[in-house]
Amino acid sequence: MFNSSEVETPFALVNRNKVQANATKVADYCNVHGIEWRPHVKTHKSRAVAAIQMEAGAIGLTVATPREAEVMATVCDDLLVAYPIWGESKLDRIMNISRNVDLMMGIDSIPTLGAVTESAKRAERTVRILVEADVGMKRVGLQKTDEIVELAQLVEQNSNVLYKGIMFYPGHIREPEDCQADRLRTLQEDLNQIIEGLDASRLCPEIVSGGSTPTIWNSHEISGLTEIRSGTCIFYDLEDLHIGVATSNDMAYSIVTTIVSTSVPGQAVIDAGSKTLSKERRGSSDVFAVLLDHPEVKVTALTEEHGVLDLSQSQWQPKVGEMVRVLPAHVCVSANLQDHLTVQSEGKLRKWAMEARGRKVFRAQDENQLFT
Repeated sequence: MFNSSEVETPFALVNRNKVQANATKVADYCNVHGIEWRPHVKTHKSRAVAAIQMEAGAIGLTVATPREAEVMATVCDDLLVAYPIWGESKLDRIMNISRNVDLMMGIDSIPTLGAVTESAKRAERTVRILVEADVGMKRVGLQKTDEIVELAQLVEQNSNVLYKGIMFYPGHIREPEDCQADRLRTLQEDLNQIIEGLDASRLCPEIVSGGSTPTIWNSHEISGLTEIRSGTCIFYDLEDLHIGVATSNDMAYSIVTTIVSTSVPGQAVIDAGSKTLSKERRGSSDVFAVLLDHPEVKVTALTEEHGVLDLSQSQWQPKVGEMVRVLPAHVCVSANLQDHLTVQSEGKLRKWAMEARGRKVFRAQDENQLFT
């Protein structure tokens, strides 16, 4: 696979051709169904990947942190901060990104609206606002239609912000793609009620922003949806494979790791532990990762530097020093643990920076540029 004298494991390997193909497929789907794509950059945190998404047809990008906003303002002129940002310093950082960027923010409370308004005044800029609704995730977002309408009315009355519509995240829907109908139907009923309530108050939403990668290919079934923020679909992961929204050929991200021990019968240990793969498991899965070339071999235990492979269902006999590739259960948290992405393109390896990782203020001129 790779020469151990040339590369050190573990590292994140990205297939550029698959990244391009994944971006093109999502953009084509959106074009066919009259939906716009505003991918969330939390999955990759890389300007190089964001540029591919924009070139494929994304209308803008979604971010969650001030750092992500600062970085992606150098790639895109239409950003949505899809997180209830709190804190004067954080808000001021976001407001101080380039004036060439049309900035939009999601909010779900009167205090957050007030904080955003004050920061916008200090920066002397107008910010578009989406009111966030909860449609089942039970994480953030207003629960009742009258609360959504009330907050939208307050936005309308404010001269430093501009009401544009609503946003939601159907993160609670993680069933296989062909088993999502009932939950999507409930979501549609809730969304219809919200939109009808807004319409009755002359607050018809211009933008209805939603979507997720698990529901991506059913997005056109949601009436009224104008854009999706699916981000994981640029790389995909084990959950997406299990749900059926992607095939093994679509997996653009994996961890290259080395077998470092076979001393315990029935298992092997790789040098990718929780500091590379993370300890997050998605849905009903009881594994942290699987081997790409031996999918019957699962990573069933993780400590900081050790990943334990269960060999009980496999005839494969790994050897110490052998390199393997593993597919993580959740790519977003694994990618965030990497220093950079090692990108495979046309038989060559190059490095892509992940400039949006971390929290410190981003200044492009101060960064080590790997954006190629």
